[in-house]
Formats: sequence, C-alpha cells, structure tokens
Amino acid sequence: MRRVRDALTTTGRRPAIAAALVVATAVFLATVPLHRGFFDVGVYYGTVNDWVHHDGRIYDYLRPGTQYGFTYPPFAAVVMLPMALVSWHVAIAISAVLSAVASALLLRWLAGPAVRRLVARRADTGPGAARHDDGRPWFVFVVAGCLFALFEPVRDTFSFGQVNLLLVALVFADARLLATGRGRYAGIGIGLATAIKLTPALFIGYLLITGRRRQAGVATGTAGAATLLAALIDPGASRAFWTSALWDTDRVGALGYVSNQSLQGVLARLQPDHPSRLVWLVCVVAVLAVWAYRARAAVRDGDDRTGFALTGLAACLVSPVTWVHHLVWLIPALLILTDSALSRSPGARRWPLAACGALYVVLCSSVVWLWRWDSSGPAAFLGANAYVWITLGLLLVPPGPVGRTRPGPRARRLPGATTAVVTDGVPATRSAGAWRRRAVDPSGGRGSSG
Repeated sequence: MRRVRDALTTTGRRPAIAAALVVATAVFLATVPLHRGFFDVGVYYGTVNDWVHHDGRIYDYLRPGTQYGFTYPPFAAVVMLPMALVSWHVAIAISAVLSAVASALLLRWLAGPAVRRLVARRADTGPGAARHDDGRPWFVFVVAGCLFALFEPVRDTFSFGQVNLLLVALVFADARLLATGRGRYAGIGIGLATAIKLTPALFIGYLLITGRRRQAGVATGTAGAATLLAALIDPGASRAFWTSALWDTDRVGALGYVSNQSLQGVLARLQPDHPSRLVWLVCVVAVLAVWAYRARAAVRDGDDRTGFALTGLAACLVSPVTWVHHLVWLIPALLILTDSALSRSPGARRWPLAACGALYVVLCSSVVWLWRWDSSGPAAFLGANAYVWITLGLLLVPPGPVGRTRPGPRARRLPGATTAVVTDGVPATRSAGAWRRRAVDPSGGRGSSG
C-alpha cells in the first residue's frame, strides 16, 4: 500500500497514472456495460421532428417498433425544439456534451471543497510536503471524474441520452447560490427543472419547509411561467399531458420492471397483479416525514448541501417511477458522505470510507439486473431492490455537517445565509458548509424515455 500511496503522491508520475486511468475507464465503458443505443434521445428527437415537420401531436408519437413516447411536460418539448434543426448524430453529440458539462459542474461544486481541503491539509505539513503535493487537485479531479463516469446511473444517463444530469445541475446551481450567500437569486434553476420534469418539484417543498418562502415563490413562478409558455405554444399538448398522459404510467413501462428502483417499484414486484395504492401512500408519507425532519435539522446545522442531497433521495423514493438512470440524484449524498468521512482523523476515517466504497461498488455493479426476468422470492426482495435499500439508508443516516467553521470572535447574519461566522475579519457562511469557507480554507431500463 505504501508503494501505491507513494506513486499517487509523486508529482512526476501523476500525468502517466491519470492517462492510464482515463484510457482504462474509456475501454471499460466501451466494452463492458450494457449500451442503451441513445434510446431516449431517439424518443425526444422523433417527437420534436414529428411535432415540427409533420404536424404531429407530442403525446401521440411513439418511437417506431416500441410502445414508448414522450412522457415529460410540454415545456420539455419546447426546450428540445432545436433538435428539429439538426441531424440525429448531432442531437446525440449535443446530448453527450451537455451531460458532460453538467457532470463537470457537479464535480466542481460537490467534490471540489473536499479536494481543496485535502490539498490544504497536505500543504500545512511543511514546505517540503507542499512541493511534493503540487498538482494534486487536477489529479484528484481526474480520479473523481473516472469514478463518476463508472457510476451506473451516470453511464446509463449518457447511454440513454437522458436529461437527468442537467436537472441535477440546475437544482444544485440554486443550492450553491443559497450556500454562498446569494440566495436572492435562487429558485430559477429549481423552477426550470420542475417544468422540464416533475420529480424536482420536491425541492420547492424543501425551500418551503426550510423557511425560504421567497425562493420557493421564485421557483413556483418560474415553473408556472414555463408551463404557461408551453401552453401558449401548443394548448392541445398541454391539455393532453395534464389530463391524460401524466396519469398513464404504461407510457414509461411496467411499474414492476426491475429498473424501477422506487417504493412503488418494490410494491409492484411484491404484488405484480394488484400493488396496493394505500400501502404505497403510507410509505410515501413516512418517507416525506423523515425527509422533512432530516432536511430541517441539516439546515439548522448550517448544512444546505445535505438538505438538498436528502431531498434528491426522497424524490427518488416517492416518485412512482425511478429508473436506475434517475439515481444520479444519489450522487450528492454519496459525495457528501465521503467528504464527511475524509474530514475525520486518519484513524477514524477508515471504516466510514470503506462503507462509502462498498456503497459505490454496489451502485456500479448492475446487481439488480440479475433479477431482470424473475424478481420473486426472498433473495430477489433484497437484491432486485438493492438500490432502494441504499437510498433509504442514505436518507435515514445522513452525514453531519462537513468541516464546521471555527468559532469566531463575533457572529452576525449575512443575507441569504442561515448563520454567519466572522473569523479574522473574513465572513464565511455556515449554510455553505464545505462550499465556501474562506476563513478556514484560503484555497477555498431500455425504452424508459423517462
């Protein structure tokens, strides 16, 4: 292990190691996982082209040879209108580039603080250590990027051509605004994400239960304005979605399909013929109660990052359909959990980091697909729903605030922040958690179409 650690911390070897990791990741992604053939981009592309060029109706279109059509609100089709101007291969390229940009932003926002803190810690051990550790930030980001690309929900999002990562980036752009004291601008990202896909609507609830009524109003107003714009462009499509398409779960596939890693999916696999709607509603209420308690506690501790991460977990659980690729909403919770483990002393971080690694491996393993054809029996109850149990576990045992700010000589409230600490005359918002602590760290399922 010492040789491995020395190789990773020796500046001169990092470019070669980084190149080898990138190549190995690319080879793995190109040869090992299931490839989804950009199925969902095909649904988007076909829907928009039929709508624009053939006078078709958005919710009547089905991808040729399948029963799958457009399942998002009409505003999503409006956003995707540029697809009607480009070729199929250009549409695929645009989808991949947008997801890659969203991934880079999320890594910078969510993993960046931990990386910079580790570098600062190494630099504080002495001048020699600082020279020895030059360049480490970029190297750690390369490693994190490779791990990010191997995560099953991420690779499925790229392979399907899904919009999930873009939605997570929109929501966490608002989280970052709140965390860095610019909360008066927050809400637009959540509103747009909600107008594109309904799952992020729970983040408006998060803003409400944590006392951000202004931001909740901005998010609701943005979502409403976007929805109204879509209704003005195509009133018939809006009527069709809100009165029929929204309630037709058959459009996205069978609820009991193993890729559906929501509470509804678990119940549908237990009772394939008649899953109990009442039991589902009871489970949803219980999850929302736990979420509200944990989220409010996180914000009281000045840790908005964890509050937003918990909301992503709850949204996955309570949504009637949560395909595996929707579980990119777990990424913030996993990164925060890892960051919390790294903030411990060297002797205390071993087991928490091992637990984080085990969760990551399971979520990369595609283990649920072992029960693709038969999800009955005790083993299937555990294995076919593995991602649901992980999501529940992350909701029930969230990490505490990472890297709390040192107590300062005086405290005052800053605009847009829960509390603020001033240390050595430099303000640092506690609601930022590990996002901004300048006073402490100067470096600062096939055919889902859903």
